[in-house]
Amino acid sequence: MQGKFITIEGCEGVGKSTQLALLKEYFENNGIDAIFTREPGGTDVAEKIRSIILDANNKALTPVTELLLYAAARRQHTEEKIIKALSEGKVVVCDRYADSTVAYQGYARNLDKQLIGELNRIAMADVNIDLTLFLDLPPELGFARKGGADKNDRLENEKLDFHKRVYEGYLAVAENNKDRVVRIDSSKDVDGVFAQIVDAMKKAGVV
Repeated sequence: MQGKFITIEGCEGVGKSTQLALLKEYFENNGIDAIFTREPGGTDVAEKIRSIILDANNKALTPVTELLLYAAARRQHTEEKIIKALSEGKVVVCDRYADSTVAYQGYARNLDKQLIGELNRIAMADVNIDLTLFLDLPPELGFARKGGADKNDRLENEKLDFHKRVYEGYLAVAENNKDRVVRIDSSKDVDGVFAQIVDAMKKAGVV
């Protein structure tokens, strides 16, 4: 029995953490066997890579090195955790996955999108995403909602123009993958956003 793989994407401050908590409660209340994980990270090795990527002191990290570190963390995470859970018939919910690399490294860092596609293919180890929930909120509103950037997070501390390019990347991903990506209007209140998420999951047949 093959499980279902759901990814949640969006810019900083869109409310992913809040919605993930509600989703966990929803699955528990409905008897759905699910695991929740995140990227970069999700396993011991990948979490160590995450600490390198996000450390605000690592200002010398080059864009290509950053890209390769994300790919390495993703492959470890996918092989060690995601494939196993899916093979056990579980629903896997991941806070960020391959689309983040397209948005952050492809659009915001302006790296070769064909290269990113190939690295994502390798890193995903033939795993398919069943549904991506794109929490759609422009970065200026997201940062206002969360009270500014986390000073300890290297990526959050990038200039607003960087985050605007990330947002453009997400919009492009959503446009080019309409069969998989559902745009969730995150300007609504918490309950309104969650109602859209549940509706999207039901329509996609993942719950």
